[in-house]
Amino acid sequence: MEFFTILVSSLLALVSPVGLVVDRIAFNTIRSQFEKVDQLQVRVDNAPSYQLLQGKVERVRIAGRGLQLKQIRIAAIELETDPINLDPRSFGQKPKLKQPIQAGVRLGLNQRDINQALQSPQVTDMLRKLMISDFGNSGQRYNLVNPHVEFLANNRLRFQVELTQGNVKPLAIRVESGIGVIAGRQIQLLQPMILVNGEEVPSQVVSAIAANVSQKFDLSNLEASGLKARILQLKVTPQKLEIAAFLRVEPSPQLLGR
Repeated sequence: MEFFTILVSSLLALVSPVGLVVDRIAFNTIRSQFEKVDQLQVRVDNAPSYQLLQGKVERVRIAGRGLQLKQIRIAAIELETDPINLDPRSFGQKPKLKQPIQAGVRLGLNQRDINQALQSPQVTDMLRKLMISDFGNSGQRYNLVNPHVEFLANNRLRFQVELTQGNVKPLAIRVESGIGVIAGRQIQLLQPMILVNGEEVPSQVVSAIAANVSQKFDLSNLEASGLKARILQLKVTPQKLEIAAFLRVEPSPQLLGR
């Protein structure tokens, strides 16, 4: 969600009056959202140029490599919007869209970058809460040690981690599953297998966990905030994850911060 919010806020900033030096201002606006960038290109198509003063932009195109967010590095991104139409009366205030923003986006994530992100306290804590809710919580706090993901062929991945709790013997958890998408919005685990300390978890328990994961990673949960996202393609190959998606941003008070 953080990444999509960054994109939205950046795109809205492009159609302000200070954007008359269009491409340079656009580049600086996008660049400022990331801690580090290896490559970045931003192009604003707008003819005639006076449309900027009316809050209109025909198209924004972004292409970048090696973009570092707080928790994760994005290996590659390509984004192209439909026309953007901002209410010019909102210039200098919180932006107001006159019509939804639509965009197509392609993301590339490397296995190495995801594993580095898994070491961050924020991601580790989020993952711990997700796993405890699935595997059960005895009321004690578990710690995650050495979380690691491995991308496999044929849209499959393997995830391994140890759960530790005081002096109790660690639980070595290994999950291997295919990845699919239901109706463009819901992540689906295909033929999942879970082992705890080398012993396979019963299939009925695995099915319940898979259903819970699919529910939690349902993009329709974002729609209450005004963001509609649909996955057009999700491809896992050794070392790399690629996602093609469609985004639609409604003139929503929640998403735009009003």
